[in-house]
Amino acid sequence: MRPKRENCAVGQRGQRQAPTDRANLYDEVTARIITELEAGRFPWVQPWNVSAGAGPGPGLPRNASTARAYSGVNILILWGAVIAHGWPSQSWLTFRQAQEAGGCVRKGERGTTVVYADRFTPEAEKERASRDGDEARAIPFLKRFTVFNVAQCEGLRAGLASDPAPLPEREIVPVAEELIAASGVDFRIGGTRAFYVPSLDVVQVPPQPAFFDQVNYYRTCLHELTHATGHASRLARDLTNGFGSKDYAREELIAEMGSAFLCAALGIVPTVRHADYIGSWLEVLREDNRAIFRAASAATKAADWLLARHHEAQAAGRVAGQSERIGA
Repeated sequence: MRPKRENCAVGQRGQRQAPTDRANLYDEVTARIITELEAGRFPWVQPWNVSAGAGPGPGLPRNASTARAYSGVNILILWGAVIAHGWPSQSWLTFRQAQEAGGCVRKGERGTTVVYADRFTPEAEKERASRDGDEARAIPFLKRFTVFNVAQCEGLRAGLASDPAPLPEREIVPVAEELIAASGVDFRIGGTRAFYVPSLDVVQVPPQPAFFDQVNYYRTCLHELTHATGHASRLARDLTNGFGSKDYAREELIAEMGSAFLCAALGIVPTVRHADYIGSWLEVLREDNRAIFRAASAATKAADWLLARHHEAQAAGRVAGQSERIGA
């Protein structure tokens, strides 16, 4: 049954932001992340409580209408909102999408702001570039969008994108092993330290029995694989930064979030691998209000790169299996 419209809130639209508003938005999100880190909480490692049934399992926030996962800093924003309010779902809708799904946002509910950043080239700039024979300059823009958790809505039709069921513990190891193998990275097991060597393009981690908590082996693997995506042959991030430098801290921030995003995508509960970098992360964020946006974006690209190769390997395996059955 469709809900009565008097119970529905009035909608909000996403707007392209003026430069001053853009700066305020960067400051607002960065200040929120800094507050969390200063309190000893890591926005990319949320206290998922799957066994107690008190909230959603690990997973990336997604749009309930399109099933598309959110990316970059929006993952941190939406994870934080789910945990803060205790909502049981990681599915989100805009006000209009809730209406298109046959329902509405309940009166009194407050939305969560997510952001969309891109660049566009005005026609006048294209004409100038064509006239002067040089390259047109694109102008960055930022949009705010207000979204609502499905728990804030009522009367929604059945069949919307639902949260995936958390993986049983016994399935966690195989899916992580598959992703590691599909990455194509030279992956070695041994020694007592976990690291990635850019000059050799090699990841090395201690053997799994060396970890007190067995799943930490996979969390560590995903952290180091995120570093490996920065190689020149992959996503080409600058990995020549010296230990203790701000660029080194930025890359560690990318690897921390990349590992968390990968864990969530695979159904593994994320955790913090390098909490000792919190001081250097705070220093980077305090001096640059866009640092968390850039790091979260790079972490999403790294996770997407590894997940894409995992999906390709799975698809190839299915095709090979079908060929074998046909041949038989």
